[in-house]
Amino acid sequence: MAAGIGSRYGGLKQADGMGPGGETILEYSVHDAIEAGFGKVVFVIRPEIEADFREIVGRKIEPRIRTQYTFQEIGTGLEWLGQMPHRKKPWGTGHAIFSAKDCIEEPFVAINADDFYGADAFKAIGKFLREDCSPAQYGMVAYQIGNTLSENGSVSRGVCAVSPDGFLTDVVERHNIRRDADGIHFSDETGRYFLPDNTPVSMNFWGFHPTIFGEIETQFREFVLANKDNPSAEFYIPKVVNTLVKAGKVKVKVLNSASQWYGVTYPEDKNTVQAALKKMVAEEMYEPVLW
Repeated sequence: MAAGIGSRYGGLKQADGMGPGGETILEYSVHDAIEAGFGKVVFVIRPEIEADFREIVGRKIEPRIRTQYTFQEIGTGLEWLGQMPHRKKPWGTGHAIFSAKDCIEEPFVAINADDFYGADAFKAIGKFLREDCSPAQYGMVAYQIGNTLSENGSVSRGVCAVSPDGFLTDVVERHNIRRDADGIHFSDETGRYFLPDNTPVSMNFWGFHPTIFGEIETQFREFVLANKDNPSAEFYIPKVVNTLVKAGKVKVKVLNSASQWYGVTYPEDKNTVQAALKKMVAEEMYEPVLW
């Protein structure tokens, strides 16, 4: 998913060079996916960034893996709706995944373009897709919240509850999460709440069967009808998954990662990510020039 405007970041962060050779975070994800055995990548972008995206990212990746592009626009998937709602941006991560429905017929992973997940996560989810994914069972990689924070401001995360046998029982989008002197907390209109460092959170690293598209379409229609007059309403993929779990339609196997997550939410985060990638290159986890 690479169509995000990056309003807090201040630019097209999905195409910003982070690696020692000027590689984007997304290039590392595609590299790790190829190494884990994936055979196709679908980029969900906006039409207005297509030329720049293809030049900065696509031209390096297209020779190495089957590559497709699809667009997420405000009206994508809304052909049934008479009058388009007045919005400045598309509908969020659930809508982004739905935008790729015509490109995907096989089990797949959905990820954010601006998150660095690590090679082990792609290996784990790849094994899950080959062996365990089905219409009744999806998967996700969960990170410990203490490994996913920014030093430069608050973040939003899908806070997860997991059963003793390793399946997702609940995921709730929490906002205004930060580390303070007394630990990690999130806050909302009802108060301020503590979160242990090892709390599992979703970083939008999902393993889906293609049947998810039909479920998204049903929920998206309901969401649009309920929120067409709210220009800031977001159709989040964790909410879609949570609805299916609560209804007993699917089980979601949680693959836990103790790795440090890296991402760019704020401009100041760029230095942290660059330093981390430089260290990984020094430790020979990646080549100095990725491709």
